[in-house]
Amino acid sequence: MKRVMLFKRNKKRAVEVLTVPRGDRRTLSNVPDPERIRTQADRRGGKAEGTDDDGSRDAKRLERLRLLSLRYMADFEVVLTGPRQTKRSAYRGKAADVSSTGILVALPPSDDRYVVGQTVNLRFQIPPGTMPEGFESAVRLDARLVRTFAGEQDGEERLMLAFEFAKPLTSYFQRKRWGYSVYTASGALFLAVCLIMLMRAESIIYFKYNLILYLYSLVAAAFLLTRYLFGALYREVPINRHYTPGVSIIIPCFNEEEWIHRTILSCVNQDYPTDKLEIIVVDDKSLDNSARRIEEVIALIHKEAERYSTKDRVKFHVLEENGGKRVALVKGVEMAKHNLVVFVDSDSFLEPTAIRHLVQPFQDPRMGGVAGRTDVENKYTNTITKLQTVRYYIAFRIMKAAESYFDSVTCLSGPLSCYRKDLILQHRDAWLNQTFLGQPATFGDDRSMTNFILRTHRTGYQDSAICSTIVPSDTGVFLRQQMRWKRSWLRESLRAGAFIWRKEPFMALFFYIGLIVPIAAPVIVLYNLGYVPLAHHVFPSTFLMGLLMMALLMSLAHLLFRKSRLWLFGLVFCIFYELVLLWQMPVAWVTFWKSTWGTRETPQDIEARERKEARKNKSKKRIGLGQ
Repeated sequence: MKRVMLFKRNKKRAVEVLTVPRGDRRTLSNVPDPERIRTQADRRGGKAEGTDDDGSRDAKRLERLRLLSLRYMADFEVVLTGPRQTKRSAYRGKAADVSSTGILVALPPSDDRYVVGQTVNLRFQIPPGTMPEGFESAVRLDARLVRTFAGEQDGEERLMLAFEFAKPLTSYFQRKRWGYSVYTASGALFLAVCLIMLMRAESIIYFKYNLILYLYSLVAAAFLLTRYLFGALYREVPINRHYTPGVSIIIPCFNEEEWIHRTILSCVNQDYPTDKLEIIVVDDKSLDNSARRIEEVIALIHKEAERYSTKDRVKFHVLEENGGKRVALVKGVEMAKHNLVVFVDSDSFLEPTAIRHLVQPFQDPRMGGVAGRTDVENKYTNTITKLQTVRYYIAFRIMKAAESYFDSVTCLSGPLSCYRKDLILQHRDAWLNQTFLGQPATFGDDRSMTNFILRTHRTGYQDSAICSTIVPSDTGVFLRQQMRWKRSWLRESLRAGAFIWRKEPFMALFFYIGLIVPIAAPVIVLYNLGYVPLAHHVFPSTFLMGLLMMALLMSLAHLLFRKSRLWLFGLVFCIFYELVLLWQMPVAWVTFWKSTWGTRETPQDIEARERKEARKNKSKKRIGLGQ
């Protein structure tokens, strides 16, 4: 296997670059052993320290062990230098897989000069996408040869050398690069915040020249800075090993034959009690081979059914006709036997501990729904996916975290969110039959349900409940997705505005400012970059400096938390937003009643396409008659 996997729907689609974990011989390697023959700590190669009264393992330590043991498929050059070798006499091999603690190197069968126990210096460059974000860097460190065996790579016989690093890559990078990233980002963030505050203090002086403009500038800066402040203050609910409520995962599927198998496996392969977790896949009458792929992966899972009871807790249902995502979700909820239901998109993949983290806030009976964090899975595919990687992380770790500080997350996102089942059923009919200006609401499912929940209950965010999702790598698809999101944001924000004032006062103020600022932004940008230079012959240096500082906040926050070289794409994203995405907002103002997805063939999309074709045909007939 290679780290680059090819998935094609059409000739124009980009080649997706994915991080590929090495397959485990156990299909359900993270599911707790119901017979308790092997504990999770034993599986990870170490004894767990720190247990509670009933012998439960330390969750954080187990998670560290799991992350250290994860091996990823690799295909890059490794230079091996022994004690008596020079750079010229060094051997060059190819990595077959790599983890934080070691690497497997393939050499020609004749290069058998290394013996088990020998220490060798290794030099290699980890390409982007081979390991998780932050590991893409050059490495030079000693490693001990622990095992040799005959193997195969690229169809040829090879001598495989298994090395254990002298120190884990996490420790190596912490000293070589990550530590510097944290100090640099922290210092730069402090300077950026100070500059923004200084510039906004200057705005007060100019109130007399343009009250509305400078008031907007001051409010927008205060709004953004407070979001970063409360995002930094956010703390998730820690794991209580005694708290494992029953959970039903609902996976709605429509034309997702490429990814649905991986989604199902990630949902079943959870570190969660088997008797308290069920998975329900609902196919919305897909037009491709999704149903067959679902049946195949469920059959694969059932090979371990006797130990993990998958025949009782993995269910598959096909709708009689295409009804839309909401219909599929509601059908899954109606089939669910547990009191908590988790919605997972069919192109999203859960981390093994996602469900255990996601349910913790429900220890509070007033909590109605909780969102997990969504990362980008195909982040290294191209520039578009890299831009989204930074945007996604800030949207969740900063923006949703800030809202969660007040228990009022305004969008429990579709890739991973959990609700109380009785609340979904309570609002089922209103959700299914929701209309806006006479048009059926076919998208914005997550924001819509969040509004129903938020009226009477709290909503939260768990940063350690992680899933990754496939984002658009095609610019056209990405732009259509962003337009759909802006329309649903406008619709649902108007709905939320009718009741959010009853929530915590600061949160309510937070919400209304967050509604006004994006809507007014195109006008403000036009005024500063168009009217001011043309009418007053003044270069808008202060305005551009402010935009740069705001962009730096996003980029440096990503660098601080992720320690990744993708942080620069935060700056690029802000430029792209100002030049392109910002101008979708005025279009959304005048078309936010539309119900077409633009990225998939819903009944509304088909109807819109047919109307468009009818208009074209009518126009052609008129031209023909005129001639």
